[in-house]
Amino acid sequence: MTIPKELHYSKEHEWVKTEGDKVRIGISHFAQSELGDIVFVELPEVGDEVNVDEPFGSVESVKTVSELYAPLSGKVVEVNEDLNDNPEYVNESPYEKAWMIVVEPRDLSEVEKLMTAEEYEEMVKE
Repeated sequence: MTIPKELHYSKEHEWVKTEGDKVRIGISHFAQSELGDIVFVELPEVGDEVNVDEPFGSVESVKTVSELYAPLSGKVVEVNEDLNDNPEYVNESPYEKAWMIVVEPRDLSEVEKLMTAEEYEEMVKE
């Protein structure tokens, strides 16, 4: 299982990559492996607001539908449209091809409240 060290993680298994004053968000390798084969991804629109710990979309696998929870609050400035036609990217490449949204956070310091890779690794071991 891959847990990139440079990312931050939420207790709901979303990852966050800081890119200047914006953040890129997706779901972790652990999350996609627990869900199984992803067949559909529902994401917000550009311009939508997301709020910390509230659902911003969902992923549907052959097993279940799972909500995606915002790891921080802000405005959606980019959405990964490739996932409409290629939901399998979530299984194949959760950290590269399958990023989900880019958000302009209301407060960039919210990132520091998320788990480090080491803390996340400890959580998923339990």
